[in-house]
Amino acid sequence: MGIHSESADRLFKAILSLKDTEECYNFFEDICTITEIKDMCQRLDTAFLIDKGISYQKISDQIGVSTATISRVSRCLNYGAGGYRAVIDRMKEDEE
Repeated sequence: MGIHSESADRLFKAILSLKDTEECYNFFEDICTITEIKDMCQRLDTAFLIDKGISYQKISDQIGVSTATISRVSRCLNYGAGGYRAVIDRMKEDEE
């Protein structure tokens, strides 16, 4: 069973409607727990470090995530739906 649904469409459209970082903070603080936000931040940070070729042990030490989480993020980054890759590539372009 996938996540595609009217509810998911509504959520993603809501996220896309946010205008700036402050609105994102406000929305995510309302819709998520602090732990959920921190977990998402850790996963994205992990994806960026994997993309840079950083070892699992260094990522675990730096971010405080388990190697199981790192492995899952790596699988998604390399064989998933392409979400991590799209974000990483776009953010790299913005830095240039």
